[in-house]
Amino acid sequence: MIQRPRYLRRIVPFIDSPLIKVLTGVRRAGKTTIMAMLREELMARGISPDRILSYRFDSLQFDEIKTAKSLYNEIKGKVSSERKTYVFLDEIQEVENWEKAVNSLMTDFDVDIYVTGSNSRMMSAEISTYLTGRYISFEIFPLTFSEYLDFRRDYAQLSGMRAEFARFLRYGGFPAVHLREYTEGEAYQIVHDIYNSIIFTDIVKRSQIRKIDQLERIVKYMFSTVGQTFSAQSVSRYLKSEHRSLEAETIYEYLKKLEGAFILHRCSRYDIRGKETLKTLEKYYLADLSLQYAMLSYNPSEIAVMIENTLYTEMCSRGYSVFVGKIDAREIDFVATKADQKLYVQATTEISSTATEKREYENLLSIQDNYPKYVLRLDEFASGNYEGILTMNVIDFLLSDQW
Repeated sequence: MIQRPRYLRRIVPFIDSPLIKVLTGVRRAGKTTIMAMLREELMARGISPDRILSYRFDSLQFDEIKTAKSLYNEIKGKVSSERKTYVFLDEIQEVENWEKAVNSLMTDFDVDIYVTGSNSRMMSAEISTYLTGRYISFEIFPLTFSEYLDFRRDYAQLSGMRAEFARFLRYGGFPAVHLREYTEGEAYQIVHDIYNSIIFTDIVKRSQIRKIDQLERIVKYMFSTVGQTFSAQSVSRYLKSEHRSLEAETIYEYLKKLEGAFILHRCSRYDIRGKETLKTLEKYYLADLSLQYAMLSYNPSEIAVMIENTLYTEMCSRGYSVFVGKIDAREIDFVATKADQKLYVQATTEISSTATEKREYENLLSIQDNYPKYVLRLDEFASGNYEGILTMNVIDFLLSDQW
């Protein structure tokens, strides 16, 4: 089992705290494996296996536990009466009204509870309603580039770093794709199956959607416009070109469901000068780029979008809240914040002209604060510092522990 220490470092400090640890994220991102790592951590601390209860609700082994009452009774009969019991509940959304059982267990027994889930009932807005402030959540993403390299070191022979980065952009970060040396077709078949599971289990079945073709057309549009400024009117025009008609409100409902399944992430626009989040002109990024390729095929000409999406998920996986920056009429690719940290990022495949260089640096120079500012490039150049702006290779940035 390959460790993912970045998540463990964030979760482990909350072991034994009176908070329910909630791991969310797109299907097959590795939540179950991280739960296994946490159980290993507990045993390394001397916790005996009989004090660790583990349930996986997408398994037939626990198919009879379908309600909050049956879940409560099952665990009630197994908790220790003398010492803390550690309870791991994987894919908890399969249990109806699971939050009632979890809340009751926290009240009635000395337990430390960890849960995972992959659909809209696990979104922060929903969880806050169910668990009434007694939880802390961690969103788990598919592999970052550094994690991908760890997998490759164990299961394959590493090539040069640029070649590995190109492969990562092409194959994506779902762990299942990197457990052996799959062909591109085999890899995309795995991702296509993940996609089908998300769409038909987490969205269509759970939300009882009848017009599946409408949903899939919206998915196709959103996948093909990753990183572009979004407007419901654009989606409407696209659907009309395909002889379909859909109201803006319905489009937003579909998008909400796609976000709820963690397959799409909305990146809101942030007014840097006004210091407020704007409600329009947001962008959407994918949980993993391979989803786009499995559905629409790989397009090497979209390298700029690939890099943007990769940077977005990298920063999110490190615990940053990420926004598209706006300062007057200028746009900053990303503004990322975490506690009292903040950084600004401009990304480009290459700087081949003075005009491009001016645009990339002037946008950042217009920000009058002392937080770190980066211009990230994929071409060959001499690294350096320009009026406080650090120029880095995209790969070096992704592998850096300095931010």
